Amino acid sequence: MMINLMEKKQNELLEEFNSYVKEIYDNPEIGNVEYKTSKLLANVLIKYGFKTKCPNLLETDFLGIYESKKAGPKLAYLCEYDALPEIGHGCGHNLIGVTSILAAIMLKEVIDEIGGSIYVFGCPAEENFGGKVQLAKLKAFDGCDVAMMLHPSSKYAVGSRTQALIPVRFTFHGKSAHGCHPEEGNSALDGVITTYQGISMLRQFIKPCCFIHGVITNGGKAANVIPEVATIDYYFRAPDIKYANYIKERAINIANGAALMHKLTVEHEIYECIYEDKKINYTLANELKSIFKDMGIAASDVDEVPAGSSDVGAVSYQIPTIEGNMKICDSNVCGHSKEFALATISEEGKLALKNGSKALAILGYNLITKPELLIKVKEEFLSE
Repeated sequence: MMINLMEKKQNELLEEFNSYVKEIYDNPEIGNVEYKTSKLLANVLIKYGFKTKCPNLLETDFLGIYESKKAGPKLAYLCEYDALPEIGHGCGHNLIGVTSILAAIMLKEVIDEIGGSIYVFGCPAEENFGGKVQLAKLKAFDGCDVAMMLHPSSKYAVGSRTQALIPVRFTFHGKSAHGCHPEEGNSALDGVITTYQGISMLRQFIKPCCFIHGVITNGGKAANVIPEVATIDYYFRAPDIKYANYIKERAINIANGAALMHKLTVEHEIYECIYEDKKINYTLANELKSIFKDMGIAASDVDEVPAGSSDVGAVSYQIPTIEGNMKICDSNVCGHSKEFALATISEEGKLALKNGSKALAILGYNLITKPELLIKVKEEFLSE
């Protein structure tokens, strides 16, 4: 009966919520400047009876709360809504935020009867600046029992491991000189090139599922001037934060050695947000898979091979968290592409909104109405 009430509410709202997916698609905003999008989503929560604050703790975040008058778990739905530069919503965050909010509104339809409370977190800047990392540092998720979200994909799945990511910038300082008198200078670019070569050699000596990406961001200004300053930016990724730190320290040693070789100085800095790996909760994953199965959807198990990085890892180390997947396209469509963005407003994207919000709403319902399920979720979280 309760599930039917949630489905009825969803049917009333689907057309409206698809329009929100399209509106955000048409007006993409990159991380930390999602002013219109955060306000739009916050106003939707206000419209449907959530006590909402926007912004809440960050420049473009929000928090919507609905508390029943009965005791019960405090469930968190996570929203993302930042876009990629030039590409737009090539990661489908316009669909993520709307799906989470629709699920929360569906659960609100019955929560006064079953108890508990719903917290909807607007989480900005996932792509580069780690909105969830910042919120976690500010203890935004303290007191919540579980966090839930679904990410667009080429398949339905119950989640995957992610890689820890440490972004490091190396800046070399030397001495400029005329290109015809190189003996009077010390080339900062030589330090960058030697570092690049050294770190490239490091790749063969690190564990599987680790990745190193580097790009020279400043190599000098003119061919006939020995560069005084040169910089190179790196991402160091690994299955866990401890090993990512190990790779980072090896890279720092290489850069220091390059500076010594070429009579330079070098400094390093973290130039973007560090992302932790995602902690998997298999109890939540199995429950979501069962829900998908009951909906007639075959969902893949947890992908144990980590790929990509996400700031949701920071949440997963604070409370039990699940980030499943909903299908919006075939596997030949690449993420972070204009084609992937277009898929969010396709017919398959509309179906994903329907299936995804239903699955998240039922997951929330089950966590409230099956106390033994929530106990098992928390026991697994605390045992790791």
